[in-house]
Amino acid sequence: MLESPNVLHPREAPPSCGPRLGVIALLILVAFSVLVSRLWSLQVSGGGSLRELSENNRLRLKRTPPLRGIVYDRQGRVLIDNRPSFDVVLVPEDTPDEKATLQALSVYLPGGSPFDREAVPRSSRRPSYEGTVVARDIPWPTLVAVESHQLDIPGVNVEVGTKRQYPADGLVAHLLGYVGEVNPQELTLFPSYRMGDLIGKFGVEKKWESTLRGQGGGQQIEVDATGKRLRMLGEVEAHAGQGLVLTIDQDLQQKTEAALEGKEGAIVVLDVRSGEILAMASRPTFDPNVFARGIKTDEWRHLIADPLHPLRNRAIQGQYPPGSTFKVIMAAAALEKELVTPSTRFFCPGGLPFGGRVFRCWKKGGHGSVNLQQAIAQSCDVYFYQLGQRLGINTIADYARRFGLGKPLGIALDHEAGGLIPDSAWKKQVLNAPWYAGETLSVVIGQGYVTATPLQMAVVAATIANGGTVYRPHIAKRVIDDARQTIREYAPEVMNTVDLKPETVQLVREGMRDVVNASTGTGKKARLPDILVAGKTGTSQVIAGTRGKGKLLPRQYRDHAWFIAFAPVDAPEVAVACLIEHAGEGGGAVAAPVARQVLADYFALTRKEARNNAEVRSETDLAF
Repeated sequence: MLESPNVLHPREAPPSCGPRLGVIALLILVAFSVLVSRLWSLQVSGGGSLRELSENNRLRLKRTPPLRGIVYDRQGRVLIDNRPSFDVVLVPEDTPDEKATLQALSVYLPGGSPFDREAVPRSSRRPSYEGTVVARDIPWPTLVAVESHQLDIPGVNVEVGTKRQYPADGLVAHLLGYVGEVNPQELTLFPSYRMGDLIGKFGVEKKWESTLRGQGGGQQIEVDATGKRLRMLGEVEAHAGQGLVLTIDQDLQQKTEAALEGKEGAIVVLDVRSGEILAMASRPTFDPNVFARGIKTDEWRHLIADPLHPLRNRAIQGQYPPGSTFKVIMAAAALEKELVTPSTRFFCPGGLPFGGRVFRCWKKGGHGSVNLQQAIAQSCDVYFYQLGQRLGINTIADYARRFGLGKPLGIALDHEAGGLIPDSAWKKQVLNAPWYAGETLSVVIGQGYVTATPLQMAVVAATIANGGTVYRPHIAKRVIDDARQTIREYAPEVMNTVDLKPETVQLVREGMRDVVNASTGTGKKARLPDILVAGKTGTSQVIAGTRGKGKLLPRQYRDHAWFIAFAPVDAPEVAVACLIEHAGEGGGAVAAPVARQVLADYFALTRKEARNNAEVRSETDLAF
């Protein structure tokens, strides 16, 4: 019987194949054992730690910087605010090829310039999952471009932050200051700060940093493999800083700065009853918003190289010979020491021979016979030369310091200068030379070694106005919370009391009144039609021997123009000091008209505020 061809019969392997099959089976067994062992290690023995690492890669803690407090003027109007800002952030951990990503990103940013990899800020203190800001405050079209090309720029996100917003045109810039990113040196002083945080660098922003800063928060977020945010899992809320109300009046500040337009100098407006600074202007100025967005290197170099020094606050940093404005202190000192009486007269022929030279009066033909009140009104140098001889340098220095000159007043702003009030001990210590009597004649009219700041001279005017109380000038009125409830209030602080007899105060005031209102006064351009103003002009020489040459000199050698004032004479409210740098003319011609405008604006605003308050009270009474 024949077998079917489709029937299969088992065959035995040849004896020579047996060893090879055993080796293959052994290899398979070993490979399987290794695989099982590795799976056991990953899934069982190491599963917990690996699971934690996996969760940490997926979950991130995103810190929320604190929101800075708002700064207001005395009427509650906002001076410094916060506004939303869109920033482009690069996260190194989510960027496979950082150089390529930055090059691709540059196409979508304004300017389109390729990034220099080394120019992107780095810090060893930051973990790789924390972003680095590569572009701040981008415009809306840029935001749309970056968000719509996420696949081309892995690791790049747009985050919403805040940007400090300051008044336009540099209004109150020197007083308010600005913020910037914290630097490594500041991190050592403030351990709670992190790289990228904002910190006050200058002015009020720096001096009240602890008040304005606030408290940061954070979010726990889930991200995908490219670092894109998926959802928020938890949040610790950030708290804004406290608000700060300043003594500054925004309207008066605007008008004060407008009065300085086109000039270099400073104006300080003080409340004589408290030392509150109502306005403080320094020109030229700068725009603090440039610092808030991150100042560029070329912008910073331009500010530093500017020969007019726009970053310098001339009101507190500028030190100038006070010129004839210093005479009001000399008049008070001579009366208090009873070296002259109100009726004491000296003859001014136009100069005083002394020590082999003639000390000239500003008026070439002289003033004739004048008493103290007339000498103040007409600013007679020869009369005060005579006072200087009687007073002596040490008494001059003593009274000048009583009025707040010769040292910083403690206004709570950085870099306040103290000026210089010389005496015999100072010259011996600093110059190792004796004091000569001829030097006293220069000092008594506010020249020679003596210097003062516009703020100091405003305090001098206020001290005479209020009868001898030297208030510490201050700019902070109170600290408030989110509901504008007062947390802390700053009361007036008396630095010193100049013990002046009432008749001394009266005579000096009358002399200053005549400066503005008498026909022979040197400050007639400060006169107001309905307010009695008292003032004192001053012209300070930059270099000796240039009197009368005016604008014929190069700018840097021209005289400075001074005017100090208070008003109303009978019930003083406000004091003003105005300094115009290198004016080339006297204080009566240049500084007095500027001060007049500021005083006119002050009283116009005060009356307007009084009318508004009266209307509110009237409406309230009618309601009841």
